[in-house]
Amino acid sequence: MNVEKGQEFIEAGKLEWKEVAPGVRRKITAYDESLMTVYVEFQKGAIGYLHQHPHRQITFIELGKFEVQIGGKKQVLQKGDSYYIPPGVEHGVTTLEAGRLVDIFTPARQDFLE
Repeated sequence: MNVEKGQEFIEAGKLEWKEVAPGVRRKITAYDESLMTVYVEFQKGAIGYLHQHPHRQITFIELGKFEVQIGGKKQVLQKGDSYYIPPGVEHGVTTLEAGRLVDIFTPARQDFLE
C-alpha cells in the first residue's frame, strides 16, 4: 500500500518499506505539499551519510541510540530524544543501537516521492 497525498488515515503496518542504503529503510507515512512524516529504520552500525537539503527537519527517535551530527556538532541521542535541522545544514547519523527515527519535513520531500 502507498500513501496518497493528503490521505487522512494511514495504517503504518500496511505501508511498504523502501531500502535506501545498506541497513537503512524508510516508509512515507503522511504528506501534502507543505508537510511530510517518514519512518526510517536503521540496523546497528548503519550510517545515514552526511547530506543537506532545503527542508526544515525535526526528528524524533522512536527506538535505538544514534550519534547525530548537525553542522559539525555531534551528540549521542536515544529513544525519546529529538533534534532539529535548519534548511541547508549538513547532517547525518551513525546507528549505535538498531532503531527507528520519525522524520518530519517541511515542505514535503518531493525527491522521496519520485
